[in-house]
Amino acid sequence: MSKQLTYEEAEALVVSEDPEHPANLISELCREFYKLGWVTGTGGGISIRQGEHVYLAPSGVQKERIKPEHIFVLPFAQSSVPKPGSKRDFLRIPSKKGLSESQCTPLFWNAFTMRSAGACIHTHSQHAVMLTLLHPRDAQSFKISHQEMIKGVRIGGVGKTLSFFNTLEIPIIDNTAVEEDLTESMAAAMEKYPDAPAILVRRHGVYVWGNTWEQAKTQSECLDYLFEIAVKMLLAKLPLVGDN
Repeated sequence: MSKQLTYEEAEALVVSEDPEHPANLISELCREFYKLGWVTGTGGGISIRQGEHVYLAPSGVQKERIKPEHIFVLPFAQSSVPKPGSKRDFLRIPSKKGLSESQCTPLFWNAFTMRSAGACIHTHSQHAVMLTLLHPRDAQSFKISHQEMIKGVRIGGVGKTLSFFNTLEIPIIDNTAVEEDLTESMAAAMEKYPDAPAILVRRHGVYVWGNTWEQAKTQSECLDYLFEIAVKMLLAKLPLVGDN
């Protein structure tokens, strides 16, 4: 169980003039992701792990208006591994009324525990959603090769970058009515596809992780580009794999 902090100690976790501080970064990144259409309608989110602390964007709020004081802070060492319906340990809970912990929390923890990631980004990118819809209903993954932007994606999201000639494969899992109920299927897909840098959720969006927030952001951008070009290729009846 985490140490009980005083009010002053808890508030100090999200107060910093350093633009690289997780609380400041999450607020800034959410604004940028909103402009890209990734986190509109209060959807999507981001979590950054810094040492033994995990910073989490709140749920159900206008992501472009998030401020550092709206950020939740959790200890990475939880009393029990976060899962659907489980109680989480918190170091700081925002005082603003109406803010709630993200339902993405246990899914972010998949990235932290299974890939030792330092950040995880969840978007409702239309390119990601459309890509899952253009794949057969029973398709378990998306594959693409011979695209320059593949070189910005890492093996397993945290390893070496792929080359132009490598085939990128990302699993596709079915959506659920409640976000945190995706936890087990996401974990199973991560086990089955250890080299995948992300998880596509049919009719929903994508989860992307990286060693750092910079790598997670870079890969999110590269993958979104690849999702968009893949949609156009499929509509044009062009093969996604190979250089034909």
